[in-house]
Amino acid sequence: MKQQASEIVQILKQRGLRVTPQRFAVYANLRSRTDHPTVESLLIDINAEAPTASQATVYSALQALRDARLVREVLLEEGVVRYDANVAAHHHFRCRCCGTIEDIPWESFQDMSMGSLRSGLKPENYEVTVSGVCDRCSATSPIQA
Repeated sequence: MKQQASEIVQILKQRGLRVTPQRFAVYANLRSRTDHPTVESLLIDINAEAPTASQATVYSALQALRDARLVREVLLEEGVVRYDANVAAHHHFRCRCCGTIEDIPWESFQDMSMGSLRSGLKPENYEVTVSGVCDRCSATSPIQA
């Protein structure tokens, strides 16, 4: 745990960020999870041990971490911003039943081509979002509409 803490401090400093307790807590929390939480989820988790962060503080920390390219915003449903500390290229699967979000390795869609885009468009990046039913929901409800 101590090694992980010093690693987080080092990463924040390398990116030119001041290490505040709240920024540290937000980044450490995001690195420890794979569920792509909302600000509200992060706030609940961070304040569970010692209520020290406000929603504005969490937003501010996330903005600084995003600007330093340590976290990214994930937009998988209208009006809901989620956050991910996995900034490596990857895609997402979202279960339409339970809402679970799961990372999909970038290589899963390596055969995608931008060649069919109309001329004049200059793509810079892309991300695939796959929606469907996860194995847990399929197991509990075999008939899906």
